[in-house]
Amino acid sequence: MVRYWIAGWLVLAATAVSADTVWLKNGDRLSGEVILLDGGTLVFRTPYAGRLQIEWADVETLSSSKELLVKEGVDASERSKELEAAGSGMVRVMNGEAPRTVPLASITQMMPPKPFVEDFLWEGNIDGSLDVKRKEDDSDKLRFKANNRLQHGRWRHRFNAETEYETKNSEKKEDNYTLEYSLDRFLTDQWFWTTGYKYQRDRFEELERQREIGTGPGYRFWDNELGRFELTAELNRLIYDQNLDDENGRRHERESIDTGSVNWDYKRLLWGSQFELTATGVIHFPFTQQVDYATRGDMGLRYRINDWARLSLLYEFDQVRGLEETYTEKRYLLGLGVGW
Repeated sequence: MVRYWIAGWLVLAATAVSADTVWLKNGDRLSGEVILLDGGTLVFRTPYAGRLQIEWADVETLSSSKELLVKEGVDASERSKELEAAGSGMVRVMNGEAPRTVPLASITQMMPPKPFVEDFLWEGNIDGSLDVKRKEDDSDKLRFKANNRLQHGRWRHRFNAETEYETKNSEKKEDNYTLEYSLDRFLTDQWFWTTGYKYQRDRFEELERQREIGTGPGYRFWDNELGRFELTAELNRLIYDQNLDDENGRRHERESIDTGSVNWDYKRLLWGSQFELTATGVIHFPFTQQVDYATRGDMGLRYRINDWARLSLLYEFDQVRGLEETYTEKRYLLGLGVGW
Protein backbone atom coordinates (compact mmCIF):
# COMPACT_ATOMS: atom_id res chain seq x y z
CA MET A 1 0.00 0.00 0.00
CA VAL A 2 2.86 2.36 0.83
CA ARG A 3 4.38 1.73 -2.59
CA TYR A 4 1.04 2.49 -4.28
CA TRP A 5 0.66 5.73 -2.31
CA ILE A 6 4.19 6.82 -3.22
CA ALA A 7 3.63 5.96 -6.91
CA GLY A 8 0.35 7.90 -6.93
CA TRP A 9 1.95 10.98 -5.38
CA LEU A 10 4.84 10.78 -7.84
CA VAL A 11 2.39 10.72 -10.76
CA LEU A 12 0.50 13.71 -9.35
CA ALA A 13 3.74 15.55 -8.73
CA ALA A 14 4.96 14.86 -12.27
CA THR A 15 1.64 16.09 -13.67
CA ALA A 16 1.84 19.25 -11.62
CA VAL A 17 5.42 19.89 -12.68
CA SER A 18 4.68 19.36 -16.39
CA ALA A 19 1.50 21.46 -16.37
CA ASP A 20 1.49 24.73 -18.28
CA THR A 21 0.66 27.89 -16.34
CA VAL A 22 -0.92 31.17 -17.44
CA TRP A 23 -0.92 34.30 -15.31
CA LEU A 24 -3.61 36.83 -16.20
CA LYS A 25 -3.45 40.60 -15.74
CA ASN A 26 -6.38 40.47 -13.31
CA GLY A 27 -4.31 38.31 -10.93
CA ASP A 28 -5.80 34.90 -11.81
CA ARG A 29 -3.53 31.93 -12.33
CA LEU A 30 -4.53 28.97 -14.51
CA SER A 31 -2.92 25.53 -14.74
CA GLY A 32 -3.48 23.21 -17.67
CA GLU A 33 -2.23 22.79 -21.24
CA VAL A 34 -1.50 25.25 -24.03
CA ILE A 35 -3.39 24.10 -27.15
CA LEU A 36 -2.64 26.96 -29.55
CA LEU A 37 -2.41 30.71 -29.98
CA ASP A 38 -3.87 32.25 -33.13
CA GLY A 39 -5.76 35.39 -34.07
CA GLY A 40 -5.15 37.03 -30.71
CA THR A 41 -6.77 34.16 -28.78
CA LEU A 42 -5.02 31.62 -26.57
CA VAL A 43 -6.77 28.23 -26.40
CA PHE A 44 -5.99 26.68 -23.02
CA ARG A 45 -7.33 23.39 -21.64
CA THR A 46 -7.78 22.94 -17.89
CA PRO A 47 -8.80 19.77 -16.00
CA TYR A 48 -11.47 21.67 -14.06
CA ALA A 49 -13.01 24.05 -16.66
CA GLY A 50 -12.31 22.30 -19.96
CA ARG A 51 -11.30 24.27 -23.03
CA LEU A 52 -10.91 28.02 -22.42
CA GLN A 53 -10.41 30.86 -24.87
CA ILE A 54 -8.34 33.69 -23.43
CA GLU A 55 -7.66 37.03 -25.06
CA TRP A 56 -3.90 37.22 -25.64
CA ALA A 57 -3.93 40.85 -24.50
CA ASP A 58 -5.21 39.70 -21.07
CA VAL A 59 -2.20 37.39 -20.45
CA GLU A 60 0.44 38.74 -18.05
CA THR A 61 2.95 35.93 -18.70
CA LEU A 62 3.02 32.15 -19.00
CA SER A 63 5.20 29.08 -18.68
CA SER A 64 5.20 25.73 -20.48
CA SER A 65 7.34 22.65 -20.02
CA LYS A 66 6.61 21.17 -23.46
CA GLU A 67 7.96 21.89 -26.91
CA LEU A 68 6.16 24.67 -28.81
CA LEU A 69 6.42 26.33 -32.20
CA VAL A 70 6.58 30.09 -31.52
CA LYS A 71 6.01 32.54 -34.36
CA GLU A 72 6.86 36.22 -34.07
CA GLY A 73 5.51 38.70 -36.60
CA VAL A 74 4.92 37.40 -40.12
CA ASP A 75 7.87 35.13 -40.88
CA ALA A 76 10.14 34.62 -37.85
CA SER A 77 9.50 31.34 -36.02
CA GLU A 78 11.44 28.94 -33.81
CA ARG A 79 10.94 25.77 -31.81
CA SER A 80 11.21 26.27 -28.07
CA LYS A 81 12.11 23.50 -25.64
CA GLU A 82 10.05 25.26 -22.99
CA LEU A 83 8.77 28.67 -21.97
CA GLU A 84 9.52 30.42 -18.69
CA ALA A 85 7.65 33.29 -17.09
CA ALA A 86 9.71 36.49 -17.35
CA GLY A 87 7.80 39.33 -15.79
CA SER A 88 4.86 41.45 -16.90
CA GLY A 89 4.19 41.17 -20.63
CA MET A 90 7.31 39.05 -21.24
CA VAL A 91 8.21 35.39 -21.68
CA ARG A 92 11.56 33.61 -21.90
CA VAL A 93 11.96 31.27 -24.90
CA MET A 94 14.27 28.38 -23.98
CA ASN A 95 15.60 26.89 -27.23
CA GLY A 96 18.59 25.06 -25.78
CA GLU A 97 21.19 27.41 -27.27
CA ALA A 98 20.58 31.05 -26.44
CA PRO A 99 17.47 31.73 -24.32
CA ARG A 100 15.65 34.89 -25.37
CA THR A 101 13.24 37.10 -23.48
CA VAL A 102 10.57 38.39 -25.84
CA PRO A 103 7.42 40.50 -25.36
CA LEU A 104 4.14 38.63 -25.56
CA ALA A 105 2.84 41.27 -27.97
CA SER A 106 5.38 40.13 -30.60
CA ILE A 107 4.13 36.51 -30.58
CA THR A 108 1.42 35.94 -33.19
CA GLN A 109 1.13 32.13 -33.19
CA MET A 110 2.04 29.32 -30.85
CA MET A 111 1.25 25.61 -31.01
CA PRO A 112 2.76 22.20 -30.20
CA PRO A 113 4.64 20.68 -33.16
CA LYS A 114 2.78 17.78 -34.68
CA PRO A 115 4.76 14.65 -33.78
CA PHE A 116 5.45 11.74 -36.07
CA VAL A 117 2.50 9.40 -35.55
CA GLU A 118 3.73 6.24 -33.86
CA ASP A 119 0.29 5.14 -32.64
CA PHE A 120 -3.03 5.45 -34.42
CA LEU A 121 -4.36 8.98 -34.79
CA TRP A 122 -8.06 9.16 -35.66
CA GLU A 123 -9.85 12.37 -36.56
CA GLY A 124 -13.12 13.04 -38.32
CA ASN A 125 -16.61 14.45 -38.23
CA ILE A 126 -20.22 13.51 -38.96
CA ASP A 127 -22.72 16.12 -40.18
CA GLY A 128 -26.46 15.61 -40.45
CA SER A 129 -29.19 17.80 -41.88
CA LEU A 130 -33.00 17.53 -42.12
CA ASP A 131 -35.14 19.47 -44.59
CA VAL A 132 -38.86 19.39 -43.77
CA LYS A 133 -41.47 21.06 -45.98
CA ARG A 134 -45.19 21.27 -45.23
CA LYS A 135 -47.18 22.87 -48.07
CA GLU A 136 -49.46 21.36 -50.71
CA ASP A 137 -46.97 18.49 -50.73
CA ASP A 138 -45.22 17.17 -47.65
CA SER A 139 -41.56 16.34 -48.15
CA ASP A 140 -38.78 15.20 -45.81
CA LYS A 141 -35.11 14.99 -46.78
CA LEU A 142 -32.53 13.46 -44.45
CA ARG A 143 -28.82 13.59 -45.16
CA PHE A 144 -25.67 12.40 -43.36
CA LYS A 145 -22.05 12.97 -44.32
CA ALA A 146 -19.02 11.46 -42.54
CA ASN A 147 -15.28 12.01 -43.03
CA ASN A 148 -12.58 9.98 -41.25
CA ARG A 149 -8.77 10.03 -41.30
CA LEU A 150 -6.75 7.32 -39.56
CA GLN A 151 -2.95 7.61 -39.59
CA HIS A 152 -0.19 5.35 -38.29
CA GLY A 153 3.43 6.09 -39.13
CA ARG A 154 3.81 6.56 -42.89
CA TRP A 155 0.38 5.11 -43.68
CA ARG A 156 -2.91 6.98 -43.69
CA HIS A 157 -6.44 5.70 -44.30
CA ARG A 158 -9.25 8.01 -45.40
CA PHE A 159 -12.87 6.85 -45.37
CA ASN A 160 -15.80 9.04 -46.41
CA ALA A 161 -19.47 8.13 -46.51
CA GLU A 162 -22.60 10.02 -47.52
CA THR A 163 -26.27 9.10 -47.69
CA GLU A 164 -29.40 10.99 -48.76
CA TYR A 165 -33.02 9.91 -48.35
CA GLU A 166 -36.14 11.85 -49.41
CA THR A 167 -39.86 11.17 -49.30
CA LYS A 168 -42.71 13.20 -50.78
CA ASN A 169 -46.24 12.56 -49.53
CA SER A 170 -44.93 9.36 -47.94
CA GLU A 171 -43.58 8.18 -51.31
CA LYS A 172 -39.86 7.57 -51.66
CA LYS A 173 -38.27 10.02 -54.11
CA GLU A 174 -34.55 9.79 -53.45
CA ASP A 175 -32.36 7.09 -51.97
CA ASN A 176 -28.62 7.15 -52.65
CA TYR A 177 -25.31 6.69 -50.90
CA THR A 178 -21.60 7.14 -51.59
CA LEU A 179 -18.65 5.24 -50.09
CA GLU A 180 -15.04 6.31 -50.60
CA TYR A 181 -11.75 4.85 -49.36
CA SER A 182 -8.17 6.04 -49.96
CA LEU A 183 -4.84 4.64 -48.78
CA ASP A 184 -1.90 7.05 -48.60
CA ARG A 185 1.76 6.21 -48.19
CA PHE A 186 4.00 9.12 -47.14
CA LEU A 187 7.33 9.04 -48.93
CA THR A 188 8.57 12.15 -47.08
CA ASP A 189 6.91 14.47 -44.57
CA GLN A 190 5.24 16.30 -47.50
CA TRP A 191 5.10 13.93 -50.49
CA PHE A 192 2.80 10.91 -50.51
CA TRP A 193 1.26 8.45 -52.96
CA THR A 194 -2.48 7.82 -52.82
CA THR A 195 -4.71 5.06 -54.20
CA GLY A 196 -8.46 5.29 -53.83
CA TYR A 197 -11.79 3.69 -54.70
CA LYS A 198 -15.21 5.36 -54.78
CA TYR A 199 -18.64 3.75 -55.14
CA GLN A 200 -21.92 5.61 -55.72
CA ARG A 201 -25.37 4.01 -55.75
CA ASP A 202 -28.63 5.71 -56.76
CA ARG A 203 -31.89 3.74 -56.78
CA PHE A 204 -33.98 6.35 -58.66
CA GLU A 205 -31.75 7.80 -61.37
CA GLU A 206 -30.86 6.33 -64.76
CA LEU A 207 -27.20 6.46 -63.69
CA GLU A 208 -27.60 3.67 -61.18
CA ARG A 209 -23.99 2.99 -60.19
CA GLN A 210 -20.70 4.80 -60.52
CA ARG A 211 -17.27 3.44 -59.66
CA GLU A 212 -14.05 5.36 -59.59
CA ILE A 213 -10.50 4.05 -59.18
CA GLY A 214 -7.58 6.46 -59.03
CA THR A 215 -3.94 6.72 -58.07
CA GLY A 216 -1.26 9.39 -58.09
CA PRO A 217 1.10 11.62 -56.10
CA GLY A 218 0.11 14.14 -53.46
CA TYR A 219 1.79 16.98 -51.60
CA ARG A 220 1.01 18.17 -48.07
CA PHE A 221 1.79 21.88 -47.73
CA TRP A 222 1.08 21.91 -44.00
CA ASP A 223 -0.68 19.87 -41.32
CA ASN A 224 -0.69 21.26 -37.78
CA GLU A 225 -2.99 22.31 -34.97
CA LEU A 226 -4.40 25.13 -37.12
CA GLY A 227 -5.34 22.94 -40.08
CA ARG A 228 -4.02 21.41 -43.27
CA PHE A 229 -3.72 21.89 -47.01
CA GLU A 230 -3.08 19.08 -49.51
CA LEU A 231 -3.15 18.67 -53.28
CA THR A 232 -3.12 15.42 -55.25
CA ALA A 233 -2.91 14.66 -58.98
CA GLU A 234 -4.39 11.34 -60.09
CA LEU A 235 -5.12 9.16 -63.09
CA ASN A 236 -8.60 7.64 -62.85
CA ARG A 237 -10.88 5.08 -64.45
CA LEU A 238 -14.61 5.93 -64.10
CA ILE A 239 -17.18 3.17 -64.74
CA TYR A 240 -20.88 4.01 -65.17
CA ASP A 241 -23.82 1.59 -65.02
CA GLN A 242 -27.06 2.95 -66.53
CA ASN A 243 -30.59 1.64 -66.85
CA LEU A 244 -32.26 3.05 -69.98
CA ASP A 245 -35.80 2.71 -71.31
CA ASP A 246 -36.38 2.40 -75.06
CA GLU A 247 -38.91 0.83 -77.43
CA ASN A 248 -37.53 -2.62 -76.68
CA GLY A 249 -37.94 -2.20 -72.94
CA ARG A 250 -35.47 -1.53 -70.19
CA ARG A 251 -31.80 -2.21 -70.94
CA HIS A 252 -28.55 -1.98 -69.03
CA GLU A 253 -25.46 -0.19 -70.33
CA ARG A 254 -21.93 0.11 -68.96
CA GLU A 255 -19.53 2.84 -69.99
CA SER A 256 -16.01 3.67 -68.81
CA ILE A 257 -13.87 6.75 -69.23
CA ASP A 258 -10.32 7.71 -68.21
CA THR A 259 -9.54 11.08 -66.63
CA GLY A 260 -6.79 13.10 -65.04
CA SER A 261 -7.80 14.93 -61.88
CA VAL A 262 -6.64 17.42 -59.28
CA ASN A 263 -7.95 17.05 -55.70
CA TRP A 264 -7.71 19.56 -52.87
CA ASP A 265 -8.27 19.31 -49.12
CA TYR A 266 -8.15 22.47 -46.99
CA LYS A 267 -8.95 23.05 -43.31
CA ARG A 268 -8.28 26.11 -41.16
CA LEU A 269 -9.26 26.85 -37.56
CA LEU A 270 -10.26 30.46 -36.93
CA TRP A 271 -10.76 32.69 -33.89
CA GLY A 272 -9.06 30.43 -31.42
CA SER A 273 -10.46 27.24 -32.97
CA GLN A 274 -14.05 28.40 -32.37
CA PHE A 275 -14.74 28.20 -36.12
CA GLU A 276 -13.52 25.71 -38.71
CA LEU A 277 -13.30 26.58 -42.41
CA THR A 278 -13.08 23.66 -44.85
CA ALA A 279 -12.89 23.23 -48.61
CA THR A 280 -12.59 19.91 -50.44
CA GLY A 281 -13.12 18.99 -54.06
CA VAL A 282 -11.91 17.48 -57.30
CA ILE A 283 -11.79 18.56 -60.93
CA HIS A 284 -11.67 15.88 -63.64
CA PHE A 285 -10.31 16.37 -67.15
CA PRO A 286 -11.69 13.46 -69.20
CA PHE A 287 -9.63 12.06 -72.07
CA THR A 288 -12.48 12.66 -74.49
CA GLN A 289 -13.72 15.49 -76.69
CA GLN A 290 -17.31 15.38 -75.43
CA VAL A 291 -16.51 16.72 -71.94
CA ASP A 292 -14.13 19.58 -71.15
CA TYR A 293 -14.14 19.13 -67.38
CA ALA A 294 -16.28 17.97 -64.46
CA THR A 295 -15.85 19.34 -60.97
CA ARG A 296 -17.50 18.82 -57.64
CA GLY A 297 -16.69 20.03 -54.16
CA ASP A 298 -17.87 21.73 -51.03
CA MET A 299 -17.04 24.63 -48.75
CA GLY A 300 -18.10 24.60 -45.13
CA LEU A 301 -18.02 26.60 -41.94
CA ARG A 302 -18.43 24.82 -38.62
CA TYR A 303 -19.05 26.48 -35.27
CA ARG A 304 -17.76 24.65 -32.19
CA ILE A 305 -20.57 24.45 -29.63
CA ASN A 306 -18.46 22.41 -27.21
CA ASP A 307 -15.62 19.86 -27.37
CA TRP A 308 -17.62 17.51 -29.62
CA ALA A 309 -20.74 19.25 -31.04
CA ARG A 310 -20.63 21.38 -34.20
CA LEU A 311 -23.11 23.60 -36.02
CA SER A 312 -22.30 23.40 -39.74
CA LEU A 313 -23.10 25.44 -42.84
CA LEU A 314 -22.17 23.68 -46.07
CA TYR A 315 -22.18 24.79 -49.71
CA GLU A 316 -21.88 22.06 -52.34
CA PHE A 317 -21.49 22.33 -56.09
CA ASP A 318 -21.34 20.07 -59.16
CA GLN A 319 -20.48 21.38 -62.60
CA VAL A 320 -19.94 19.70 -65.97
CA ARG A 321 -18.76 21.50 -69.10
CA GLY A 322 -18.92 19.92 -72.55
CA LEU A 323 -20.09 20.52 -76.11
CA GLU A 324 -20.30 24.27 -75.34
CA GLU A 325 -22.86 23.69 -72.58
CA THR A 326 -22.49 23.91 -68.82
CA TYR A 327 -24.56 22.07 -66.24
CA THR A 328 -24.36 23.36 -62.66
CA GLU A 329 -26.01 22.18 -59.45
CA LYS A 330 -25.69 23.98 -56.10
CA ARG A 331 -26.86 23.06 -52.62
CA TYR A 332 -26.82 24.83 -49.25
CA LEU A 333 -27.10 22.76 -46.09
CA LEU A 334 -27.43 23.73 -42.45
CA GLY A 335 -27.11 21.02 -39.83
CA LEU A 336 -25.62 19.63 -36.63
CA GLY A 337 -22.69 17.29 -36.28
CA VAL A 338 -19.99 15.84 -34.09
CA GLY A 339 -16.22 16.10 -34.45
CA TRP A 340 -13.18 14.46 -32.90
